[in-house]
Amino acid sequence: MSGDLRYAGPPPGSPDVAGARPAAAAHPGGTPKAVGIAWALLGLNTLGSAGAKTVVPLPRSLIQMATMGALVSAFALALVLNLRLRIRPSAFVFLLTLLLVPSVIASANLEVGYGALFRCFRLALFVGTLWLLSRWWDGGLTFVRYHIRMYFAVLVLVAAGLIVAPGTAMPEYYGGRLVGALWPLTPPQIGQYSAVIIGLTVLLLLGRRTTGRSAALVIVVSLVLLALTHTRTATVGLLVGLTLAIGSLVLTSAAARRFFAWTVLCATVAAVVFASAVQAWFLRGQDQESLSNLTGRAKVWDALLAAPRSTGEKVFGVGLSDKSFGGLPIDNSWLAVYHEQGLIGVTLVALMIVALGGVALLRPPSLPRACAIFLISYCAISSYTEAGLGDASPYLLHLALAAALLAVPTEPSAAAPAGAPSLSAAAVPGRRIPRWARR
Repeated sequence: MSGDLRYAGPPPGSPDVAGARPAAAAHPGGTPKAVGIAWALLGLNTLGSAGAKTVVPLPRSLIQMATMGALVSAFALALVLNLRLRIRPSAFVFLLTLLLVPSVIASANLEVGYGALFRCFRLALFVGTLWLLSRWWDGGLTFVRYHIRMYFAVLVLVAAGLIVAPGTAMPEYYGGRLVGALWPLTPPQIGQYSAVIIGLTVLLLLGRRTTGRSAALVIVVSLVLLALTHTRTATVGLLVGLTLAIGSLVLTSAAARRFFAWTVLCATVAAVVFASAVQAWFLRGQDQESLSNLTGRAKVWDALLAAPRSTGEKVFGVGLSDKSFGGLPIDNSWLAVYHEQGLIGVTLVALMIVALGGVALLRPPSLPRACAIFLISYCAISSYTEAGLGDASPYLLHLALAAALLAVPTEPSAAAPAGAPSLSAAAVPGRRIPRWARR
């Protein structure tokens, strides 16, 4: 008799098993719509306030108010959605919380000014928002869709600026590379956003989690913008990240095997036929010397490492700054973290990458695992020529998405309150079974 019972869910209007919100107020997957808004606000905060000249000059103070207001709004919205402060244990967010300790200790010396304390407050709000949103990290692809929509909206804004003012969007002072003409975005930023959503969309397409038409729109637009930025780091990160991610699916997905084989074939043919064009695009008009010292980055790195430092500065750093040394950008996450948060910061950031990578290797093959591997590998490669792993940035948001993808789904029974009555046959409505069927 019990084999014919069917559980139809809680009565309409009753609280769900988490005891927080009615099921009708959320998506079918259980994630409220406002969570996507909070995630988009976090992305808006990480866009930054410095970059290229825009068509309509925007005061930097106004942009900073908008980005900081987005972070405060994201934290407030996440707090409203999670008033009971239910969080999911996460090694990544825990290590990120520990990173606040050397940041605050070093910034309290005010060696780089009061801006360091403001950046610590910003990082604390960023981490707090991640803790609040971790309640909905269940190893699904919901946050991947939030991520793609958020950054594709940014790329649409970049494309609109290219159409409205092509001269401003591809200025000479950036070597004719694409920048943000409506919002101040640099070529590496645009290249990063393009590469990340290309990789995630390709993986969703392989897993048949999106339609071919929508995937083609996102991939084609993003590829064009990536090519116009001439961003070598983003291109290499995209290729290596996708190779590792698809490689993790080869043994379990026929579509991944076909895509991998065709990609290798097409890449080989393109490398032979368009070798000179690819080389010219990759060099960006630079000579061999500029390429070898990474467009001047190596000189800044050598000066930073050679600068005298006290024991406290070696251990805790000098405090959160604008990721520059001697007025020049550091453009290396590990050296930027060493400069600002010391050896403790470098150790914590390395543990974040290792923890995420180790969990990804231990998970069984799946589409969420492949997306996480892509994000982790992309951030690891980009960390060599881009800064951002030690402060609120798109790279930390990418890694947070990887942590959400690697989270173990909570069993429904585990979410039920202690002492709740079990579901019995008398409590569940079922159809009447004839006497002959019982016999």
